[in-house]
Amino acid sequence: MSFFRKLKDRMFKSSSRLDEGLDAIIEEGAGEAAEAAQEHREAATDARHEPVPETRPEPGREREAEPAPATEPEPEPPAIAEDETAHPGEAAPAPEPEPEPEPAPPAPDLTPEALRPDTGEKAPAQDDGARPGLLGRLMGRSPSAPRRALDDEMLEQLEELLISADMGVETAMRVTANMAEGRYGRMMSAADIKELLATEIARVMEPVARPLPLYPKKPQVVLVVGVNGSGKTTTIGKLASQFKAAGKTVVIAAGDTFRAAAVEQLQIWGERAGVPVLTAPEGSDPAALAFDAMGKAEAEGADLLMIDTAGRLQNRADLMEELAKIVRVIRKKDPDAPHNTILVLDATTGQNALSQVKTFQEMADVSGLVMTKLDGTARGGVLVALADRFGLPIHAIGVGEQIDDLAPFDPEDFAAALVGLDR
Repeated sequence: MSFFRKLKDRMFKSSSRLDEGLDAIIEEGAGEAAEAAQEHREAATDARHEPVPETRPEPGREREAEPAPATEPEPEPPAIAEDETAHPGEAAPAPEPEPEPEPAPPAPDLTPEALRPDTGEKAPAQDDGARPGLLGRLMGRSPSAPRRALDDEMLEQLEELLISADMGVETAMRVTANMAEGRYGRMMSAADIKELLATEIARVMEPVARPLPLYPKKPQVVLVVGVNGSGKTTTIGKLASQFKAAGKTVVIAAGDTFRAAAVEQLQIWGERAGVPVLTAPEGSDPAALAFDAMGKAEAEGADLLMIDTAGRLQNRADLMEELAKIVRVIRKKDPDAPHNTILVLDATTGQNALSQVKTFQEMADVSGLVMTKLDGTARGGVLVALADRFGLPIHAIGVGEQIDDLAPFDPEDFAAALVGLDR
C-alpha cells in the first residue's frame, strides 16, 4: 500500500470533518438558492398572469385607437376590417359565430391570454430546454452535483470549517482569501472547493517540505526533542532504521535516562535496524551521556548520532534549562553541534503545538519538525498553521507504529488526504 493511500485512509478523522463540512456548506447554499429561484419563478409566473386580465380592456382600446382614428368606446364592431364592410348590411350576427375573424382583431390583446392556458404548463418545459444554464445558475445546481456561488457568506463558513480543523484563524483567512481571488461569484461544487482547497494548502506547505539534510561532517549530531508522549522514541527508531537501510551508519544515544521504558523501546528498535544504542544508568545526567556518545560515534566513524531526550513540557522552566544544558555540553566537543534539532509534535495536541514550537525554538534552536499521530486526530490542519506561521522544515509525518508509517513529507499528498481527495 502506498503511503498516500495509508495517509488518506488513516487521516479519516481530519478528512471526514472537512469533507462533510464542505458538502454541507455547498448543499446548504444550493438549497437556499433553489428556494430563492423557485420563489422567483413563481413570482414571475404570477406577474405574467395577473396583468393580462386586469388591464386587457384598457390597453385594447388604446391599441385600437392607435391604428384607427376613432377613439369612441361605443362602436365595438369596427375592431375588424371585415366587420366594417359588414356593418352597413346589418350582418353583425354572421361574423360573431365565425371562429376565424374573432381571434384576428384582438391579436395584440388575446394572443398572450390565449396562449397562457395552453402553454402555462408547457412554459416551464420550454424554459428548461431553452435556458438550462440560466436555471442552473438560479437553482445553484448542475445536472451532476449541487453548486453554490463563492460569496462572502460561503467564505465565512469555509473559514469557520478550517478553524475547526485547527488550521488557525490567520491561516484560515489567508487560505480562503486566496481561494476567492479571481473566482468570486463563480458557481462551485463541493468537488471544486476540495480541489481548490487542496491546491491552496499545498501552496502553503510546499516551501517547508524538506527532508532531513545530510552533511559530510561525521558524526552528524541529530538532537530529538519534544513533550511527553509526542512519539520521540518511536520516531528516532524509525529514522535510524531508514537511514541504516539507505547505507548510513547510525548510533543512538538513549538520553531519556529517567524513563527505563524509553531506553528499552530504543533498544528494541536498535535490534530491528542493526543500530547500536548507547545507554547510561537510570537517573544519570543526560548531558554527560550525550557528550560520551559523541566521542564514541566519532571513534567509530558513524555518519549519524541520534540523541533521544526526555519528554518535557514547554512550560517547565527547569526541564527546558536541562535541555539547554545538553546543547551547551555537546557544543564543547563540536561548536556546530547539534547539526539538526528535530522537534517531534503530536498532532492530537492541536493548536497547542504552536506554543510548543515557539518555546522549543527559543531554547534549543529547532531546525525541523516531525509530526506524528495524524491517524488519530481531526486536527490535522494544525500542520498547515505551523508551516504558515513558522516556516520550519517539515521532514516527515507519521500515521502509525510500523516502520513504514513514517515517511518524508509530501505537501500535495498531505493536502489531498486532508480534504479527502483521491490522487
